[in-house]
Amino acid sequence: MAIINNSKTDPNKILPMTYKWARQHYRDGVANNWVPEEVSMQQDIEQWKSKTILSDSERRMILWNLGFFSTAESLTANNLVLAVYRQVTNPECRQYILRQAYEEAVHTDTFIYCCDSLGLDPDQIYTMYNTVPSIKAKDDYVVKLTTSIFDPTFETKGIDNIRKFLHDLIGYYVIMEGIFFYAGFAMMLALRRQGKMVGIGEQFEYIMRDESIHLAFGCDLINTIKAENPAIWTQEFQKEITALIKESVELEKVYARDACPQGVLGINADQFCNYVEHIADRRLERIDLPKVYNQENPFPWMAQSTDLTKEKNFFETRVTEYQNAGSLEWE
Repeated sequence: MAIINNSKTDPNKILPMTYKWARQHYRDGVANNWVPEEVSMQQDIEQWKSKTILSDSERRMILWNLGFFSTAESLTANNLVLAVYRQVTNPECRQYILRQAYEEAVHTDTFIYCCDSLGLDPDQIYTMYNTVPSIKAKDDYVVKLTTSIFDPTFETKGIDNIRKFLHDLIGYYVIMEGIFFYAGFAMMLALRRQGKMVGIGEQFEYIMRDESIHLAFGCDLINTIKAENPAIWTQEFQKEITALIKESVELEKVYARDACPQGVLGINADQFCNYVEHIADRRLERIDLPKVYNQENPFPWMAQSTDLTKEKNFFETRVTEYQNAGSLEWE
């Protein structure tokens, strides 16, 4: 059996399963199921309208994050549905990819809900991927990294094309979802810890839980392709991937300083940049590459946001215990 290029695989026949980790990620995603409308935005609306609660720096940080994430979620969904799904032939992996695509749709809906609730100008928010240079640079970088697999004639046949596919998977899962999302997560959750914009903060928390599972699946997919096609993982290719991740870190640091130039209470832009370096080392290690930065985590409290030992059950509005928290890529 193979996870890609398996002509003997019947995509309609999911049993017996070969990759049990894919099934576990699917179950973890289902256990974290949520919808944005279940989160109250009343306090956020009052704080947004207030002239005294939010500083200009905090307002900028909120807008920059809504501007980036509002279109980034669509970009990731397009990658999944139009490119990744077509190349991954294993049925249990495809089941998870479909689950992930649904979650990306929920995330897109989240930003519609946030913008509508706060009365924001959609023409401002949904064009920031073109009008704000630090956001545009990140989106353009991911598009550049994932060009090959959007070619309708592309096939993962031969060492060179499998390596291209792996390159693009790393661009999508490790860089986009694993690095470019995390400074924004830290910013919004830091604000929530101060009792500000708690509705948006709660939604970001649930998005980060989803993204942690996406990242775990993506790294397992990448590592399985490496194991099944060892000839692609050359020293030269490893150096290329490390260089791409280092470049993405610099882009995320530019974004962090742009979104939060003055910092917020108790946290400054340099700490967000340190967090990005810490995250990047975790991502490098997860795909068997050496650390680059050796940066300590400046935000250990971020672990609380993806700890699924407690999860709100929206349909019963109470806290329930969740048993499968071990596979998350929270930091």
